[in-house]
Amino acid sequence: MVNTSRRVLLASLTAIAMTLASHPSVAQQVVKIGVSAPLTGVGAANGKDIENGVRLAIEEANAQHIKLGGQDVRFEMASVDDQGDPRVGVQVAQKLVDDGVVAVVGYYNSGVALPASPIFAKAGIPLIDPAATNPAITRQGLKNVFRIIATDAQNSGNAGKYAVTVTKAQRIAVMDDRTAFGQGAADEFKKAVAAAGGQIVASEYTQEKAVEFNAQLTSIKAANADLLYFAGLDNQAALLTKRMRQLGMRAQFVGSGGIADSIFISVAGSAAEGAMAWEYGRPVESLPQGKAFAEKFKKRFGADTLTYAPFAYDCAWVAINAMKQANSAKPEVFMPTLRTTQYEGITGKIEFDAYGDLKHPTSTLYQVKNGKWVPVTTISAE
Repeated sequence: MVNTSRRVLLASLTAIAMTLASHPSVAQQVVKIGVSAPLTGVGAANGKDIENGVRLAIEEANAQHIKLGGQDVRFEMASVDDQGDPRVGVQVAQKLVDDGVVAVVGYYNSGVALPASPIFAKAGIPLIDPAATNPAITRQGLKNVFRIIATDAQNSGNAGKYAVTVTKAQRIAVMDDRTAFGQGAADEFKKAVAAAGGQIVASEYTQEKAVEFNAQLTSIKAANADLLYFAGLDNQAALLTKRMRQLGMRAQFVGSGGIADSIFISVAGSAAEGAMAWEYGRPVESLPQGKAFAEKFKKRFGADTLTYAPFAYDCAWVAINAMKQANSAKPEVFMPTLRTTQYEGITGKIEFDAYGDLKHPTSTLYQVKNGKWVPVTTISAE
């Protein structure tokens, strides 16, 4: 009798197992989305901003109980610290490939994006860029790279033209941090100034980790510059602005992208007042979903966004949306859908051109007034 009961139980368990196996929708598919950003070092705060933008998108997607190919899907974030270092970036890019990610959101640093992106191209994995802006990133002949933010040619190009035609600067100085981002942005600014008939009276550079700028600023002051355009990042830009004021320089400070954030104001202190910076896209709070996004981000993470969290959030959702439309998490299946994306994101309408760049990019000029960054004007790229 006992043996008979055991046989019945075994038969029942076998039947249940076969039923589950014949219904793949019962199984849960894990879909990994990679993130590469600097989580340590100088760029860590912005890297965390990017990571949290993706994390928020993934949490919301999982709350929707999405199915792909009839299977329940659980999205997971696979995050790596590229340290803002090209060598490390290449190593951790391969790690993401080995970990089985189906899409990657990255990068913060153009100097990391350039050597790392071919690794994802070789693996057939889409890379969606929320922050790295050197134009060359999407000009490498890679079909897997997409960018949802204006390039340096567009952002710094707007800055150069505006400096000459609107600000009416007569004697313009330029300084960069010698990174792929900084040098590229400075070059685009210079080209735009020249095209608008402006005059560059001084061109200097520093290193991305430098904290002392006396030699460069002394040269710029001697050239009697009335505007200094700095192509670099927030913390260093703030230190540079402080030193300008300490030296009694009256030149208008204008920064490239990645500067108009709370880090700049905190580090620069009172010297921040009046500083200007060009950032990518429209002010998030002016967009239909912007205010709600800022509120839920702060509620979830206990901090305001810096610059790139909304772009990273949109990157993740663009990838997830492409998977939903293609009904598959296989990159070779959803990548064609990604190329034809028409998505209304937090940062605005997202569509890609033949290179994978944003079709209708914009830039916004901000100025510090009473200790806060205030939008001055928004310009569409020509």
